[in-house]
Amino acid sequence: METMNIFLPEALKAFVEAQVAEGRYSSASDYIHELIRADQKRKTGERLEALLLEGLNSGEPIEVTEVFWHEKRRQLLERNRKINGA
Repeated sequence: METMNIFLPEALKAFVEAQVAEGRYSSASDYIHELIRADQKRKTGERLEALLLEGLNSGEPIEVTEVFWHEKRRQLLERNRKINGA
């Protein structure tokens, strides 16, 4: 694992130490890890939302029925057979 030094103003340092003192985290490092993981999750959610909106705005809407999914599955299986030579 790599080491990274960060400099915090006294107020932020005290806040981080308070989080650890409350017992929510075992160390300042654990607290920072959790913040980074939460930010990664947030950014992934933002990206997913952007992709969903892009999909919704990508063309004329179609009705998605059981017949649609059956045909889509058939097409994907056929495409997979062609790619894999089966």
